[in-house]
Amino acid sequence: MTRAPRLIAVVLAGALAMADERPAGGAEAAPARLALVGGKVVTIERGTLDGAAVLVAGGKVEAVLSGPGPAYEPPEGYETIDARGRWVLPGFVDLHSHVGGTDINDMVYPVNPGFRVLDNIRPNNPLLQRAVAGGVTTILFIPGSGTNMSGFGALMKTAGDTLDECLVRFPGALKIAQGGNPERGGGDLGRDRMGMNWLIRNALQEGKRYAEAWSDYEAGRRTEAPERNPRLEYFRGLFRGEYPVLVHTQGYQLVSSTIRILKDEMGLKVVIGHGEFDAYLLAPEVARRGVPVIVGPRQLRFDSQRGAIDGLAASWRKGGVVEVGVNTDSGVVPEEELVYQATMAVRLGLEPEAALRALTIVPARAAGIEARIGSIEAGKDADLVIWTGDPLDVRSHVLQTIVNGKLVYDTRREPRRF
Repeated sequence: MTRAPRLIAVVLAGALAMADERPAGGAEAAPARLALVGGKVVTIERGTLDGAAVLVAGGKVEAVLSGPGPAYEPPEGYETIDARGRWVLPGFVDLHSHVGGTDINDMVYPVNPGFRVLDNIRPNNPLLQRAVAGGVTTILFIPGSGTNMSGFGALMKTAGDTLDECLVRFPGALKIAQGGNPERGGGDLGRDRMGMNWLIRNALQEGKRYAEAWSDYEAGRRTEAPERNPRLEYFRGLFRGEYPVLVHTQGYQLVSSTIRILKDEMGLKVVIGHGEFDAYLLAPEVARRGVPVIVGPRQLRFDSQRGAIDGLAASWRKGGVVEVGVNTDSGVVPEEELVYQATMAVRLGLEPEAALRALTIVPARAAGIEARIGSIEAGKDADLVIWTGDPLDVRSHVLQTIVNGKLVYDTRREPRRF
């Protein structure tokens, strides 16, 4: 055990240097020009357009044309995709996923801020290929929740042959488990909730001191550079607000600790993952702090006192959290079944329009990547999915999926995967 910290530090030091030079992601070569013509285009942010056309060039949405008519001919050089009678939506986004590659062993120490999934990403692995067939085009690939702080995740596309092609942002988020799984280890330090909160706070305070020391040096308030610590390096961006904390937190007590410690005390960008059981009773406090809520994979709660079933997403909205997302925690629920999380939320009281936002722009905004994904608008990544009908209708399925402007799934030429 005495060699583990030194080994981790050496590996991370070299990997950090590589990460600093890595491009932000995106296609390596300009994809073909595409014209999706005649579909019902659900832009998410700018309404639904019947019989519209979407032009794609250079991996981006070039233009969205409202009602060009059945005789519309795309400009020369565009491959036409006939979307008449179909629904066209932006690709779905899942902020709680474990299928981006091989898992890392976070069961080393109760807090592992030096861990990351970047080196474990496996582009085009079979689980990602199924995700594409379910209309999911972006995930936050995160470590597990067996410890309180299991490391840093990566935002990535579900299609792409190389790391540079599928990577959206690293770090994508720090993964913290406020409770639920770490207690299962018995009576060791940190296995009760008071101990876990102490461990989380202590690790973040150490990271904050490190980040502040570097900020002081870069601003000229300190003459000598701090000693670089690979284990704490990603805390610098975390405390600058460049990426959030995705928190495995559920139930009233745990969510209360999350917003108190991580948001109020530490001032971090926080995203509530799970948000299950009776946590929605905290909706007014969560809304007041502007903390995003991504619910799932459990979408309901049985209230034994009332003898009633509550839909969790709808209950968060009724409590004041206007924008609520959904997730799979895949592989708890298969990634390609993300749409069913929204369908179940609608069955339990969520408005259909809010459910489509829960799959797209809400998680994109929570992750801070809404300028690139989450809606169909000129200039955004061309992550587009053609459905046979309304995705919230379980009879509908995906016909074609486009990621970064490339047609990566096409049921005209291959069997359905889902």
